[in-house]
Amino acid sequence: MITINKQFNLVFDESLIQISNTRKFPFKCVLSFSPFIDFWSQTGSRNQAFKAPLIKKVREELEKVPELLGPIEDLSILEKHKELIDMLMTLVFPPAFWDRDYLAALIPYHFRIFYATLSFERFLMENRNFIGRTHLDERAMTYGTLLKAYSHILQKFYNVKFEFEYPLIFTTRDPETGLDRHFKFNFDPRFCEVRKVGVVKPLTDEEKKYLFNNLTNLKTWMELIPPENFEFHGFTVITATDVTDQEVLSSLKRDLIDRESIVSSKKFRSLQEKLRTLLRLPDLVLGLAAIQGDQVFLINYGRKLEKCCIFSDSQHFKTSDFAGSIYERSVKQGNLLIIEDLVTYPHRSPVEDQILAQGIRSMIVAPLYYQDKLIGTLELGSPNPGGLNALNALKLGEVLPLFSVAVNRSMEELDNRVQAIIKKKYTAIHPSVDWRFRKAVLNYIEKRNRGIHEEIEQIVFDNVYPLFGATDIRGSSTQRNTAIQADLIEHLTLVREIILLAASYKSLPILDELVYRINNKIAKVEASLGSGDEITLLDFLRREVEPLFDTLKDFGPGIQDKIQAYRSALDPQLGIIYRRRKDFEESVARINDTISDYLDEEEEKAQAMFPHYFEKHKTDGVDHGIYIGASLVEDGKFDLLYLKNLRLWQLMTVCGIARKTEELKGSLKLPLETTHLILVQNMPMSIRFRIDEKQFDVDGAYNIRYEIVKKRIDKATIKGRDERLTQPGKIAIVYSQPKEAQEYRQYIDYLRDSGYLTGEVEDLELEDLQGIQGLRALRVMVNLQTSLQGQDILQEEGRGALQPVN
Repeated sequence: MITINKQFNLVFDESLIQISNTRKFPFKCVLSFSPFIDFWSQTGSRNQAFKAPLIKKVREELEKVPELLGPIEDLSILEKHKELIDMLMTLVFPPAFWDRDYLAALIPYHFRIFYATLSFERFLMENRNFIGRTHLDERAMTYGTLLKAYSHILQKFYNVKFEFEYPLIFTTRDPETGLDRHFKFNFDPRFCEVRKVGVVKPLTDEEKKYLFNNLTNLKTWMELIPPENFEFHGFTVITATDVTDQEVLSSLKRDLIDRESIVSSKKFRSLQEKLRTLLRLPDLVLGLAAIQGDQVFLINYGRKLEKCCIFSDSQHFKTSDFAGSIYERSVKQGNLLIIEDLVTYPHRSPVEDQILAQGIRSMIVAPLYYQDKLIGTLELGSPNPGGLNALNALKLGEVLPLFSVAVNRSMEELDNRVQAIIKKKYTAIHPSVDWRFRKAVLNYIEKRNRGIHEEIEQIVFDNVYPLFGATDIRGSSTQRNTAIQADLIEHLTLVREIILLAASYKSLPILDELVYRINNKIAKVEASLGSGDEITLLDFLRREVEPLFDTLKDFGPGIQDKIQAYRSALDPQLGIIYRRRKDFEESVARINDTISDYLDEEEEKAQAMFPHYFEKHKTDGVDHGIYIGASLVEDGKFDLLYLKNLRLWQLMTVCGIARKTEELKGSLKLPLETTHLILVQNMPMSIRFRIDEKQFDVDGAYNIRYEIVKKRIDKATIKGRDERLTQPGKIAIVYSQPKEAQEYRQYIDYLRDSGYLTGEVEDLELEDLQGIQGLRALRVMVNLQTSLQGQDILQEEGRGALQPVN
């Protein structure tokens, strides 16, 4: 026997479409009990000895009714002999299972039922016909039925075992709940036989091969194996297996992969309907919430969603709004929780009272996790006490991870939308205050979806404490001018040498005049450098000197070499002498990068102590600004201990910067020195984000004074002395109030004892600045010699910045 087992795509030809349209099956199929009697005659006495008396009794009764032994065209005959048919079918359907199992007998290859158990009739039958729907369309059904019939023919008459199965799932409505039930059909053809009509033409090996290479071309099959040459007699037994849970779970998994599964109105209702089917609860209500920080977004609770956005009909609350509720307990415990009856639940909070008022009596709440991170909750509600229980909860295990993925995906899409608005309105935002901008954007989105077109709200943080520090490169402006002067003088000197050499070969008054002008320009640069002098000189060289080189090179030997040497000395990108300036700029860049990297490293540690706003700016040096306070943190919890801790951290960090820049000095092309300053202010202030400028600024006239001090303090001098406040190797701490100095003296004493600082503390009065009077400063030397192990060692010893400062 040849065995064929082959997979193929369902592509239908015209012949199949015609068969489908006419609803005619090309083979004659007849109901008959003869194959059934023959089957039991052959196997009953051999394998089912206990059934032998029943088989004998059935055969005797059938012999009394000859019309049941031949082909049965009129099914009304079965009603005439119902008792005998019942007796006969007990050999197929055990009576003990008639109320439980879904069994039916039908005419071969026709979906017309002549006998069924009560359970089958209840769910799947109406007037001897199937009710419900299948996942296959009519053409696919016809195709599968035809190939199944041909497999029967091939096995019996052509010695070819053609294994062909097509799974058939029927979906129908539960008459009690009105919910979907899914059944998988298995066909048993043991009581069906195929008979030939006339002479059957044999198939050659080539024809067999051709058939199996054209499985979807049924026209070819019917030409090589004409249907009129065969008839099917007997009946087929169907066993229907309830696969509702498997089908619903599979469908839920497919649906939840869809990016709009929980935000589309239609698709969310479909998810709810499928969960109702899974749990057999027609009034079940599904609810989903996403959790982000202290915010809770109610994505849906059986309400109508109009748009494909998590915000279309969602509401958002704070986690504190759910204090004491089953939601909070479920999240804290990390477990699914069940309330079988809210009326008798002893721990009801106002949240549960509100749910009860909506008609919900039993509920399940499950936390949703994505990659071990809490991202939301799933809840189910039922109006029936006890409707939701531990048995229901077991079925949720497979789908909870998929709901987690769906909620996470929706929140990521919301994040993308929020970030797009933040970038448009605010540009980059420091992570410590990102929560506040997100909140503003979420409010903005929700108002827009409600048709309220307002500008996005102002971002203001009240009662925050400022900290400011600056590390400047000492005399950077002077050193930059000196470098520019040296490069310009070298540049002018090189071109003068070319002109003088050319004039030595050919005496031209115009060349002497040009040398005269070059000498004047060198003298002027040596004396001083004005703001526009560099541009004027470069314009002179490029317009009046360099164009002459093509003519001068032919005046005599050596001129061409000098011109080439001149051009080689120029920077290839800038076209100027760029030696001293390059050394200066590279040295400045290395200092700035060293300070910036060190600040970033230490700032990460400081953020871990307590969140705060931090920004830094590079010029000739690096300054940094910090704000800390209750309004800057999402939960609003703040203590002045953290302000003192941050001030001490800042002072320690500036000590570290001073040491880093001192260590770096020996490797710089220009040994630049740095000065260090800290500005103290005890009074809190308000800061506002300026949307037009895309940055924070102080809010209010009084607070502007702080900004003015920041801008002018680096030029401060000591009163009565011609001395700048900031000096290399020292830290200047500028203050206004005696209490500020007292606090910082404690930090200085501590850091001198720890080896960060050394020497005596100077308490200095400063000269008045424009619009600023009454400033003082503490100045102390940084210990640049002792090798420190860093701030962490202090914390490990229990003496570091994490300890309270009194």
